[in-house]
Amino acid sequence: MEQVTVLGASGFVGSAVTQALARLPIRLRAVARRPIEPVPGPAETTVVAADLTDRAALADAVAGSDAVVFLLLADGGWRAAETEEAERVNVGVMRDLVDVLGRPAGTPPLVVYGGAASQVGVPPREPLDGSEPDHPATPYDVQKLTAERILKDATATGRVRGVSLRLPTVFGETTAPGANQDRGVVSAMVRRAIDGQALTIWGDGTVRRDLVHVQDIAAAFTAALAHPDPLVGGHWLLGAGRGDQLGEVFRLVAREVAERTGLDPVEVTCVDPPSHAPETDLRGVTIDSRLFREITGWRPEISLSDGVRRTVAALTTPVHGGARA
Repeated sequence: MEQVTVLGASGFVGSAVTQALARLPIRLRAVARRPIEPVPGPAETTVVAADLTDRAALADAVAGSDAVVFLLLADGGWRAAETEEAERVNVGVMRDLVDVLGRPAGTPPLVVYGGAASQVGVPPREPLDGSEPDHPATPYDVQKLTAERILKDATATGRVRGVSLRLPTVFGETTAPGANQDRGVVSAMVRRAIDGQALTIWGDGTVRRDLVHVQDIAAAFTAALAHPDPLVGGHWLLGAGRGDQLGEVFRLVAREVAERTGLDPVEVTCVDPPSHAPETDLRGVTIDSRLFREITGWRPEISLSDGVRRTVAALTTPVHGGARA
């Protein structure tokens, strides 16, 4: 029975991947900084609490693994990437990981890394397909690209078999107990709408994002683990290929929250972007993931409307008499 270890099992994406893997007949090790509850399922699951910036703790956490899913993210996510701690988590742990996993003989372990489509920098075209040169424009994306290159170098020298899945804008509901609640822009707008606050958009609302539900992203990781050989050594973009306009997404959020709560929809307004807004925030992103789909058979199953509806339902309570309970 294969041993699969998830690093970052309490995170937004990590908890969804852990839940998906728990449905498989494997030995599953879920590793997080703080204790988490075991996920029920056919998998033989072990939960490990560890500070993975400690090299010895990392070595213990991945010992005996046939495959490792790397979904670590420093506290504060992309917003806090300029700190030394973020560099240590986002880059240093990958450097340590490929060292402690290296084996002098036998099949090298598989490492599936959760990268970011934004590593490319300012999108040079639409759609992105992964063949574009990378010019990361933020400290976070520099760190993600650096970690990916460490993995690729270790793959080239035979220490591991690395696969990088570059993630789009991920949204959706978290169902795992104790999972990280940082769920991105859609959930942030849902919370604002629930509180009766207007939803503001930089620009005219036509900027596009390739939005994929977190459960579909989890399915992509299980697909990569099931079909690794053609993927090893490369980076692969995940996306729905729709390029949803943020103005339409925010209006959908306002309508769904209103329907759920019985209150009037909040206003959706466009504002001028602040002077400090990075160019990447003002450019549309659509992703062509055909290569990954052809190899693995993966494709997103949850539509934007269904995903938003599920997210709203998860963040609200039943309503009685026209007011939130």
